[in-house]
Amino acid sequence: MQLPLWPEAASAVADDIDHLYIYLTLVSVVMSVLIFGTIFVFAIKYRRRSEDEVPKPIHGSWQLEVTWSVIPFLVMLTFFWWGAKIYFLNATPPPESMDVYAVGKQWMWKIQYPEGQREINELHVPIGRPVKITLASEDVIHSFFIPALRIKHDVVPGHYDTMWFNATKPGRYHLFCAEYCGTEHSGMVGWVTVMEPADYENWLAGGGSTGTMAQQGERLFEQLGCSTCHLLDRQGRCPTLRGVYGSRVQLADGKTVLADDAYIRESILNPNAKVVAGYKPNVMPSFQGQISEEGILQLVIYIKSLGIINAPGAPTAALTQQDGGKQ
Repeated sequence: MQLPLWPEAASAVADDIDHLYIYLTLVSVVMSVLIFGTIFVFAIKYRRRSEDEVPKPIHGSWQLEVTWSVIPFLVMLTFFWWGAKIYFLNATPPPESMDVYAVGKQWMWKIQYPEGQREINELHVPIGRPVKITLASEDVIHSFFIPALRIKHDVVPGHYDTMWFNATKPGRYHLFCAEYCGTEHSGMVGWVTVMEPADYENWLAGGGSTGTMAQQGERLFEQLGCSTCHLLDRQGRCPTLRGVYGSRVQLADGKTVLADDAYIRESILNPNAKVVAGYKPNVMPSFQGQISEEGILQLVIYIKSLGIINAPGAPTAALTQQDGGKQ
């Protein structure tokens, strides 16, 4: 059986990454041959032929110094330019990307879809559609790695990371954790199934979920008693959450912060870290250790579903500055 030099290429960016690696390898081989070849030739040509031989002094050549400094520098710049181009392409998911949520836990990947489906060590995606994965860890550092799609991203506890890809070839591909995460790290593997769009829609409609992620988040919102203080249609003991996602929130210290996923997560686990203007601290309890990362993501999606009233950079939402919630 003949082993391939690299995994099958199944994403839009795979060929670019492969070509960059080939280029890096070729340049490294050429430079190594030139350096060691020059050392070998000079060692023979300028060897000492007798004990009385005294070499002529060499005062150097600025032209030579400039040449062997500038040319390698320009070659290194091509590495930077090509690598930066791929990096920035992969750093920003397209606006029309499909959302998927992955939580790393010793020793499995727990996948959630906005429609409500949940999987363990399995990921289903359609071809030809950008997929944005929001990554979280429930314990230690993991690394989400799909070799065939040429994507890998560390998953660090305490905050969210995102990555995206556009699969171009149907098939079933390996999913690994590429960061040592404990005694059963080698068993933290899974599969990514890339499907035709029609097949994906059929799989998605197969059922098995208990409502969308937003509906699951709403149930959790009620179970935890959040609705008794965060009233949706009027001011309560705590700020209203309707339309807060995506707005600029005025804080008690005079600063403003964007109400994104990370802000909502921090407000759930450490509510006194950023207190909203007009509200007192120590009113909301911390839910640290009471909600899993999956549950937090469900709450985030639920709050997001309540509406986005301002884009990033827009004026501060008036609802965060009202005095009706003061105690």
